Amino acid sequence: MKSVIWSIQAAFFYALTLITAILPARFTYRLGAFVGLVIPCIIPKRRAIAIDNINRALPFMKKHPLWNPEYETAEELARETFRNLGRSLMEVCRLYHGKGEDVINSIELRGRENYEAARAKGKGLIFLTGHCGNWELLALAFSSIFDEGMSVVARRQNNPYLNRMVERMRMRYNSRVIYKQGALKGILSALKRSELIGILADQAVFPEEGVLIDVMGRKAWASKAPVVIAQKSGAPLIPTFIHREGKRQVITFLPEHQFSNDMTDEGIRRETQALSRYIEDFVVAHPTQWYWVHRRWKRAGEAA
Repeated sequence: MKSVIWSIQAAFFYALTLITAILPARFTYRLGAFVGLVIPCIIPKRRAIAIDNINRALPFMKKHPLWNPEYETAEELARETFRNLGRSLMEVCRLYHGKGEDVINSIELRGRENYEAARAKGKGLIFLTGHCGNWELLALAFSSIFDEGMSVVARRQNNPYLNRMVERMRMRYNSRVIYKQGALKGILSALKRSELIGILADQAVFPEEGVLIDVMGRKAWASKAPVVIAQKSGAPLIPTFIHREGKRQVITFLPEHQFSNDMTDEGIRRETQALSRYIEDFVVAHPTQWYWVHRRWKRAGEAA
């Protein structure tokens, strides 16, 4: 029975992405914004989580020097967050069917010299980012822009049919997934071959997998994996983010993060905190372009 349900889900997903892909590109932006307004109506719990998360983060963000919002209240910020998620979803649908040339061509690169300096070291390269902007586009665009694909670390989809569909899309753009289960060996091997690895570092993790740090004024368990991987491999780590400016996408490469050689528990915690600050800065500067709908602080002792 489960196999039948999975097949129906995959077929529905394929049909939805196909319909979106064959629509004229000029409709994608407005349609995505509309879809983003529908999503919280279908799953209102996620809207409530987003508003709660934003409300709790606002005191921290308003004191931050990068805070310059277009929207002031948590409700307004959440509404525009869902609109941006809808736009990103429509873009990914087009990419899935090979119709996303216009999306990729709209990308502007900033800080490219930081990427080229790190790439010149010939040790592979780690891109640290979060669920910021259209993070799927960030990974898929590399093949077109730099003529080399990126491997991303991700969780395997529960639906195997849907998982295979996503894998086929990534192969179209010379991108692949290293699944979290037993990922360390695969990541280190890829970096040894001088490949590119993308890591999303803003997920809540279990205490045994991370360290307790401050995230926007609240305690949260953050993965220590990026620090451990960078230290073990010797590969440069570049904080890299994508954000939307109207109908244009901007990828920003920040300077390579310089690690200490302190691999004690406290040293790893300090480096994990330092990496988290890059994501904090992005969120404060672009508060409607982060995935607020996940309870990232839930395992640090705070009530849901």
